[in-house]
Amino acid sequence: MIHQFQSNGYNIVLDVNSGSVHVVDEAAYDCIALYNEKVIEGRESEDDALSEIKGIILERYKEVPVTEEDFNEIISEIKELQEDGQLFTEDIYEKYVKDFKHRNTVVKALCLNIAHDCNLACRYCFAGEGEYQGDRGMMSYEVGKAAFDFLIKNSGHRKNLEVDFFGGEPLMNWDTVKKLVAYGRELEKIHDKNFRFTLTTNGVLLNDEIIDFCNKEMTNVVLSIDGRKCVHDYMRPTRGGNRSSYDIILPKLKSFAAKRGNKEYYVRGTYTAKNLDFAADVLHLADEGFKEISLEPVVSLPTEPYAIKEEDIPYLKEQYDMLAKEYIKRRREGNCFTFFHFMIDLAGGPCVAKRLSGCGSGTEYVAITPWGDIYPCHQFVGEEGFVIGNVYDGITATELQEGFKHQNVYEKPKCRDCFARYYCSGGCAANSYKFSGNIDDVYEIGCELQRKRIECAIMIKVAEETDKEEVCQN
Repeated sequence: MIHQFQSNGYNIVLDVNSGSVHVVDEAAYDCIALYNEKVIEGRESEDDALSEIKGIILERYKEVPVTEEDFNEIISEIKELQEDGQLFTEDIYEKYVKDFKHRNTVVKALCLNIAHDCNLACRYCFAGEGEYQGDRGMMSYEVGKAAFDFLIKNSGHRKNLEVDFFGGEPLMNWDTVKKLVAYGRELEKIHDKNFRFTLTTNGVLLNDEIIDFCNKEMTNVVLSIDGRKCVHDYMRPTRGGNRSSYDIILPKLKSFAAKRGNKEYYVRGTYTAKNLDFAADVLHLADEGFKEISLEPVVSLPTEPYAIKEEDIPYLKEQYDMLAKEYIKRRREGNCFTFFHFMIDLAGGPCVAKRLSGCGSGTEYVAITPWGDIYPCHQFVGEEGFVIGNVYDGITATELQEGFKHQNVYEKPKCRDCFARYYCSGGCAANSYKFSGNIDDVYEIGCELQRKRIECAIMIKVAEETDKEEVCQN
């Protein structure tokens, strides 16, 4: 299976199963498409197919011109790449997935909903202003300890474990966060484990003490901001709406980023139908000095006024193209930043299991409520029928968990023929459930945007390699 696309002046061919990326001229680009259609997928003999392809190419490029000798050389190179396993490769992973379904899993990551409350009233919040369709509440230290004990008990031989302090707004329960971090450090010594703590915050309560603690203890910190002041304040108002949340948090987030040094962090926002020109928000954040940026499309039912609709997709794709070009330009000028969705590893990337199954929700990763209930992930919290256990008794809804364990790209018909399947790993189960009523489908708008982001990410890698080659030649 191959995927071909043209972007920023490059003719790019992706061999889906091997991950090989080829940058070719227009004649070779067309030859590969025709070879795929008539030789790889066609039913006629190879000689007849090649004769037909030659006629098409020589006619199409008679003014360039492409000679018969040029054509033969292109075909020779295509066959060589095929023999080397870099073009038209077979899918070897579907056989692997049979064993993969029966794999033993351990819990390696917790999302601790440390606070079911928030000091902002974001219009698009899937957690309903932090309440998750239920009661407000703060996780007690005792429930948090039980969650850590559950993780240790169910982590098997895995040494590296992850805990994300989430909400609502976790800084509203800051003392409990600090106590649980200290408890985790004790468990590390006793059980020979290593905790990687992360924190997701809207920044309203950030102060020097919290920043210093995070820089000491948190491996990563996610800072929520949507971009330009008008965009951010509209979608992320304060309770009561009488103050600008942007004005409150921007200096705090900038102070945090300045003190963070080389440790991981990123500012993360959400774009909606109210700011379809989201590239301007990404660049605004970059211009404010943030170097690690993520901006995600809102996932919302079409009845919401801020929902992204199918008719918005062409414009949003243009925005990604524009952002990718500016991204390259700034990197060449030495004024670079990273954009989460443009970060892609073409040489290595995640292991086969990860490429097939994604985030591991419900099996390797679970979310814990303030009352100790266990859900497959933070986006399922509050959804009726998705409690899979509690921190005291462990996983009890094993049949429900089994459904998540079998999540993989081959279980989803819409993923099987998608070129992006090994990059998105089948997409988000929660989004699928929200839009189709089951976890084995896909969210179509999300898929369209994901495919575009992957094309942009590949194009950026091509541009970077091209720049390196030009430097070497000079």
